[in-house]
Amino acid sequence: MSTPQGRRPVVAIVDAFSTASHLAPLFHARGYDCLHVQSLEQPPAVFGASFRPQDFLATVVHHGEVADTLAAIAPYAPVALLAGAEIGVELADVLSEALDLRTNGTALSTARRDKFRMVETVGAAGVPVADQILATDLDSLLAWYGDTDRSVVLKPVRSALNDGVFFCSTEEEVRTAFGSLVGADSALGLRNDAVVAQEYLVGAEYYVNTVSLDGKHYVCDLWKTQHLGVNGVRDLLGGSALMVRQGPEQDLLAAYAFSVLDALGIENGPAHTELKLTPQGPRLVETGARVCGAMLPLLTRNAIGESQLEWTVLAYTDPEAFEARRHTDYEVVRHAVCVNMIAPEDGKLVDYPKLSALRALESFHDVLVKVQPGEELSRTVNDLTYPLLVHLLHEVEGVVTHDYMTARYLDGEGFYDVV
Repeated sequence: MSTPQGRRPVVAIVDAFSTASHLAPLFHARGYDCLHVQSLEQPPAVFGASFRPQDFLATVVHHGEVADTLAAIAPYAPVALLAGAEIGVELADVLSEALDLRTNGTALSTARRDKFRMVETVGAAGVPVADQILATDLDSLLAWYGDTDRSVVLKPVRSALNDGVFFCSTEEEVRTAFGSLVGADSALGLRNDAVVAQEYLVGAEYYVNTVSLDGKHYVCDLWKTQHLGVNGVRDLLGGSALMVRQGPEQDLLAAYAFSVLDALGIENGPAHTELKLTPQGPRLVETGARVCGAMLPLLTRNAIGESQLEWTVLAYTDPEAFEARRHTDYEVVRHAVCVNMIAPEDGKLVDYPKLSALRALESFHDVLVKVQPGEELSRTVNDLTYPLLVHLLHEVEGVVTHDYMTARYLDGEGFYDVV
């Protein structure tokens, strides 16, 4: 599609929230203007604070009619259109396909958002996946669960940020989780009419962040996560550590992630894939056809010089350069860990009395404060309720590990002054 004479080419981003709010400045630096497309008339409150309207020519709000949204976009003649946050994935597929731009298409769009169809689609492509069921009623769920206690996971069909994830080890816990989910609204404001139940996958969890161009994939970064059994949650994310690119685990994870992307039709743009490495090999937790959340790419950039954000912009603005560089693995210049601080209780936060001790750590780089003194603190049970994310960076891996353990110790009695 040609660009009107005398105007910079335009890239459209659907729901430029969370980490995707950092895409527009990178497009600007490469000579592109940006148009914002909002998939919902009222986006979920969790995304509101991250949006940067000053980075965009305008915002086009989708009111439900694709033809109207396309007509509103047309004067800007975008040369590329991509999803930002998870809620924009399906609309981005529709619009990019209709505009004849690089796209993942609509044929498998639902499988990229519906967590049950996602695993079913990947499994149908011959990729090993977890045993699961889509349950709209309790009887069918309990029949699948069986008479012998075992560990399973229940979660909404469509959500994000680990909202509504229940770890169950007994029939009674399965009943309780089902009752809590069905009929309730997810963090994205969607009504849960059914739940996905999956076997509990034993093993460490990993992130594989990629960018694809015309079906060719590049691994931007890999992370190994650490989980804790705390606050009534069996596997609450406690932190994540950047991995070097090469190694036996990395090779398995990357190959499996690529097979997942192929099965889901993710041929263009970023993807964030969560996997578990079980004794039987890698297994999919879920994939999001968008950049990694929680601002993790900002830490990646400081560790290796660039991140999934830069690779996304490169793919859409200079495909030849992307292809030329795709065969070069990233190198870790500084080791990195993101520490998720875990609040033990609800209440009004007065202060973080030991925050200065965190800042004094040798590898301390930054802290992302999600709950400020004077605001309400929630007991941490999912990605929505972490009060602080601490970024650690250092050339020596042992220093980062030492400080990670120290941060985990500090995040205990006396760290939160709560009324």
